[in-house]
Amino acid sequence: VLTMVIFVNHLVAQVNRKICISVDDLPAVSYGIKNDVEISDGILKAFKVHSVPAIGYVNGAQFIAGASIDTMKVEILRDWLDAGMELGNHTFAHKNYHRVSFEEFAQDILDGEWVVKELVESYDQSYRFFRHPYLRSGADASATRQLKEFLTANGYQEAFVTVDDDDYLFALAYARAYRKSDIELMNKIGEAYMRYMVDKLKYFEKNSVELFGRNINHTLLIHASLLNATYLDRLLAAYKDLGYSFISQEEAINDPAYDTPVTKYGDWGVSWIDKWAVSAGKSDTFFADDPRVPAFVIELSR
Repeated sequence: VLTMVIFVNHLVAQVNRKICISVDDLPAVSYGIKNDVEISDGILKAFKVHSVPAIGYVNGAQFIAGASIDTMKVEILRDWLDAGMELGNHTFAHKNYHRVSFEEFAQDILDGEWVVKELVESYDQSYRFFRHPYLRSGADASATRQLKEFLTANGYQEAFVTVDDDDYLFALAYARAYRKSDIELMNKIGEAYMRYMVDKLKYFEKNSVELFGRNINHTLLIHASLLNATYLDRLLAAYKDLGYSFISQEEAINDPAYDTPVTKYGDWGVSWIDKWAVSAGKSDTFFADDPRVPAFVIELSR
């Protein structure tokens, strides 16, 4: 009987594989290449091909162009909204909550509404989700509670990440290879990135099942980079091949698992699956299989 229950649970997990694709640091992280429109267009094209209801988290400081607003970057956000995507608040200046006062961080959240909130509301949408910079949500219980209460009072829901990764290291290495027109190296980085990102999803799926007894609705974090503009189409196809369907941020965080309390704290910028696991008293062996960024990528990103 036990074997049959395990088998049935496995089949249910196979059928109910769902993931929200969230993109941080909109309008773009160009690493000096100045190709923000190309980056956005590539990412949005991949979303259209795979019918992804994605969300982009915006840094308000990117709109400053001298003493005026960078209208080109505002148009990028308009492209996202026109494509049916949602936008969320990622603060104004991407400050680390564990390095500044609560008052300074709270102001950075409010400043993150500049330009974006009015634009979103002009599409009859709510500017309702908040993504923590560096995934820092509070170094202790008091700071965590204070931030949560502030966000709730200002109409925001926290958008936790379950599938965290170091895509930004690959993206920086890729941008540097691009600037050198080193196609062979770009391809090598891209292929390594694909393997890494598939392994990351499998890893967090496994840990999700171990922690909750099922595969929860996931939220993937990636960044608005040239690397993702180039490889996102293939990555989404690979996730489909694993049996995943794509869901909104709202559907993801409505999974009851996201209500799991975090009761252990530290200066961590990690997946909430990791935070929940530490809170549940999981030992180091729980995290033993976490896929690593290849050494050559780390070296290229130094």
